[in-house]
Amino acid sequence: MSLELRGITKRFGTLVANNAIDLEINPGEIHCLLGENGAGKSTLMNILYGLYEPTEGEILVNGEKLSLDGPRSAIAAGIGMVHQHFMLVPVFTVADNVMLGDERVKSGLLDHAKARKDVREISERYGLAVDPDAIVGDLPVGIQQRVEIIKALTRNAKFLILDEPTAVLTPQETEELFTVMRELRAGGTAIVFITHKLKEVKAIADRITVIRRGSVVGTASPQDSPAELAALMVGREVRLKVEKPPVEESAEGPAFSVKNLTVLNEAGQIVVDDISFDIHPGEILGVAGVQGNGQTELAEAVLGLIQPVSGSISLDGVEVVGRSVRDTLRAGLGFVPEDRNHDGLVGGSSVAENLVLDLYDRPEFSSRGSMNIGKIRKNADERVAEFDIRTASIDTPAGKLSGGNQQKVVVAREMSRPLRMLLVSQPTRGVDVGAMEFIHKRIVREAREQKRPVLVVSTELDEIYALADRIAVMYRGKIMAIVPPETSAEQIGLLMAGAHPEDAVDE
Repeated sequence: MSLELRGITKRFGTLVANNAIDLEINPGEIHCLLGENGAGKSTLMNILYGLYEPTEGEILVNGEKLSLDGPRSAIAAGIGMVHQHFMLVPVFTVADNVMLGDERVKSGLLDHAKARKDVREISERYGLAVDPDAIVGDLPVGIQQRVEIIKALTRNAKFLILDEPTAVLTPQETEELFTVMRELRAGGTAIVFITHKLKEVKAIADRITVIRRGSVVGTASPQDSPAELAALMVGREVRLKVEKPPVEESAEGPAFSVKNLTVLNEAGQIVVDDISFDIHPGEILGVAGVQGNGQTELAEAVLGLIQPVSGSISLDGVEVVGRSVRDTLRAGLGFVPEDRNHDGLVGGSSVAENLVLDLYDRPEFSSRGSMNIGKIRKNADERVAEFDIRTASIDTPAGKLSGGNQQKVVVAREMSRPLRMLLVSQPTRGVDVGAMEFIHKRIVREAREQKRPVLVVSTELDEIYALADRIAVMYRGKIMAIVPPETSAEQIGLLMAGAHPEDAVDE
């Protein structure tokens, strides 16, 4: 069964999202669509899934033209899609979610038994390990993604589109997803894998098509180097390693200090366990660890979202424990949260409004209780240009942007105001290699030039290596060790798994 896209063009007003794209998708193959955020990858696949109608061009299945009037007709043609933001009902069970839109009926009633049976069969066949009776909202993100895959497979998808599937996954969950993808490929399923992550492309792709600004600019091989893939994707040479001048020693002592900090979760369990560290002016401390080992709670305690049960946090010698989030931000803390949709953006508000979310009542943007719309728009125009935020307009709702461009909005807002310290969680989550280069350089440059302490929390070990002057490794709420960036990935991996520092060094 073959699938072909010919001359697909999609225009939104004057914006050309896809420009005369040709693409062949073959059975039993993982075909990667590689490109920057806003390059047109998701738009193209939304056309293939029937969500958008192409302005020009056609889709062929086995050489015959396919007319799509919505996702239902795409599903009938054997095309399934797992969106970057899952289409699941959190309060429903796995089986109920799988049934949605394709309800099984027996004697006039929904056939829940059949839905559960289908989930179990697909789970066993592809090693997905999902409980059909589990409530979706209680499941980790990686398991929720499996539910989406099962939903597509129960509809007999022969062509499976995965849109930025690893954007919200831990490294372990990503490896589990790749195992599932290989099983699907072995069974003859064609997979279109949309991404901008070069390491993942090299690890999983059979064939690579590169899209830049709406057009196919070439094909590549998984054997090509990351630098070659990055250059083809961005259209210029990209430096994948950040040049970091040495930290200048300061006689003033630490600019930021955490002493004997302990934090409990809502269940009363210790999630940050008596940790201490200092960050000197201009220094970047990276926090490494598998997601869920206390990094999130550490960041929230620094911001003031949760109050520790004991310990001290000080910025420039001033205690911040006990302050409100608003006071902490006004004291000069810049904060990029790990979950931009939940904590960093108001999806229904415009790009311009999101760029001043924590600044709207400052004198530069308001006067006598009224916002200065002209200045807010001018600020937005400057930030959009500076951070290369791909948007049709500064009036576009932030929720309509691609995930990477949403991240750029948050980073642009936080890094464009006067700061005394920067706290960044997952700084480049969902961001393409070109934007990653820019954000990393900006973090390093401003840390050094402004003598600003920076705390970076990331599950991407490569990112920690790229940015950190020292690396604090967390496991089950404790800092196992603080090590130099020359420490091997194997040693840090052992620390992340709970090994004693001496044992990790011995290994």
